[in-house]
Amino acid sequence: MRTAVQTPYPAPPPLPWQAAALAGLAAGAAALGVAELIAGLLPGAASPLIAIGDTVIALQPPGAKQFVVDIFGEADKAILVATVGVVALAVAAGLGVVAGDRPGLARIGIATFGLAYLGAGLRDPLSDALPTLIGVVVSVSVALVVLGWLLALARRRRAPEAAQMPAWGRRRFIGTSLAVAGVALGSGLVGRSLLERGREAALPQAGRIPDPSSTAPPPPAGAELEGVEGLSPLVTPNSEFYRIDTALIVPRPRLDTWRLRVHGLVDAPFELTYDELLAMPIHEQYVTIACVSNEVGGNLVGNARWAGVRLRELLDRAQVRTEATQVVGRAVDRFTAGFPLEWVLAADREALVAVTMNGEPLPADHGFPARLIVPGLYGYVSATKWLADIELTTWEGFDGYWVPLGWAKEAPILTQSRIDVPRPSARVAAGRTPIAGVAWAPDRGINAVEVRIDDDDWQPATVSTPISDATWVQWLFTWDAPPGAHTIRVRATDGLGDVQTDQRTRPDPDGARGHHQIEVTVT
Repeated sequence: MRTAVQTPYPAPPPLPWQAAALAGLAAGAAALGVAELIAGLLPGAASPLIAIGDTVIALQPPGAKQFVVDIFGEADKAILVATVGVVALAVAAGLGVVAGDRPGLARIGIATFGLAYLGAGLRDPLSDALPTLIGVVVSVSVALVVLGWLLALARRRRAPEAAQMPAWGRRRFIGTSLAVAGVALGSGLVGRSLLERGREAALPQAGRIPDPSSTAPPPPAGAELEGVEGLSPLVTPNSEFYRIDTALIVPRPRLDTWRLRVHGLVDAPFELTYDELLAMPIHEQYVTIACVSNEVGGNLVGNARWAGVRLRELLDRAQVRTEATQVVGRAVDRFTAGFPLEWVLAADREALVAVTMNGEPLPADHGFPARLIVPGLYGYVSATKWLADIELTTWEGFDGYWVPLGWAKEAPILTQSRIDVPRPSARVAAGRTPIAGVAWAPDRGINAVEVRIDDDDWQPATVSTPISDATWVQWLFTWDAPPGAHTIRVRATDGLGDVQTDQRTRPDPDGARGHHQIEVTVT
C-alpha cells in the first residue's frame, strides 16, 4: 500500500501585486538615492536623474522645446528632472510586480535600467567613466538586494492559511518599505546638495576682473522713466535675468583646466586660459538679449551691461580664411550655436566673449567663465554659455543644436513691445492712468511706440532716451480712462522704419510676432 507524501505546509498564496509594487518602488527609490549620493560624494560620477534627463533633451522631437516652455516656462528643467524620477519609480514598481512571479525577468529589467543609466552617464561630458560605472554597479546592486529583501519580508509575513497578509505583518512590511523610501529620499537630497557644492567648491574664485579698456557710456538723461510702479527696470538685475538653456545642472568648469579654443577654417588656431583671456582688452556695452521662445508680451528678455573681449579681435588673431562663413560656439556641455560670420564683422556691431554681467563676474547660471553675446540675434543661435570652443566653418557645413529640431538657422531678434503696466485683467480707477512697458529691436533700435485703446486710433507714447540701438527702451502713455471694460494694445516702430506686425505667429521657428494686448476693467 502506497503512502501519500504530504508537505508540512501548503504553498503560500501569490503575493498581492500591491505589496510587490511597493517593494519595487522602495527598491527603485533606494537605488536612485544611492546613485545621487555617489554622484555627490565621488567626483566625476554622473547623477542618473541629470544624465537621463539630458539624454531626453538630446532626443527630443521638433516642437517639444516650445511646448514645454509654453507650459512650464523657466521651471521646465525642474519639471523634467521630477518626471524622470517619477517614471523611474513607476518602472521600479512594475518590476517589483514582475519579480513576484518571475524574479529572473525583473533582474534583467533592473540591469537594463542600469545600462541606460551608464549610457546616459558616459555621454555626459562633465562626467567620468570609472566613477559613473561605480555608481551604476552600486545602485543596481542596491536595487537587487533591497527588492529581494522586501519581497522575502512580505512572503514571511503571510500566514499559510490566509489569502491575505495578516494585519500586523502588513503594517510591518509597509512601514519597512516606506522607511527605505524615506532614507532613499534623504540620501538623494544630500547627494544633490553635495553635487552642487562639490562643483562650486571645485571652481576657484574668479578674482578681480581687470577694468575695461573701454567702458560703456552711462545711460543718458531720460533713459529711465521714473515714477511708474511695475515698469521693468532699464537694466535687469542678474538675479532676475531670465534663464533658458539645455543644462539640467549648471556646468561649473574648473578655471585651472578651462580653455577657450579658437580653430576651424583659420590659419592660426590657438587656445587661451582664463587669465590669458582677461589679459586681452576688455570692452563694455549694454545689450538686450532675448529667447526665441518668448511669447508676445513674455518675460524671456532682458537688458544687461556686459563686458568681455571683442570676438572680432579673437578672429583677427586666428586669421580667418576667406571660405569661412559661420561662427560656431560650443559649450562645455556640448551645446552648440552658429551664426553668420558677416554678422560679427559689421563695423557697427560688437560681439563679445563676455566675462562680466552688470559689473560682476558672470554668474554660473549665465555662463561662467565666459559666454558669447551677439547683439541682434536670438540666444539659441548665438549666446553660447559656458563657452569652451569657437570654430570657424562654412554656413552649409554645420547646424547648431536647435536647427535640426525645426528652428530657423538665421534668427535676428524681431521688433517687439510689451505692456508692463497695468497688468492683464487689472482693475484700475477711472481718470489719468499710466500705461507703460518696454520695446526692443536690437540692433536696429526703437524709433516710436504707439498705444491703441479699444478701436480708437493709434496714439504716440513717450519713449525713453535709448542707451544704444542694441538695448530696449521704456515707454509711457497717460490714459484718461473711462469706466468699463477696455482692450489695450501696443506696437513699436524700429530704427529702420518697420512697424511691428499685428499678424500673430508662434515662437517657432524664428520668433513670435503680433501686438501685445491686455484687457482691463476701469471702475
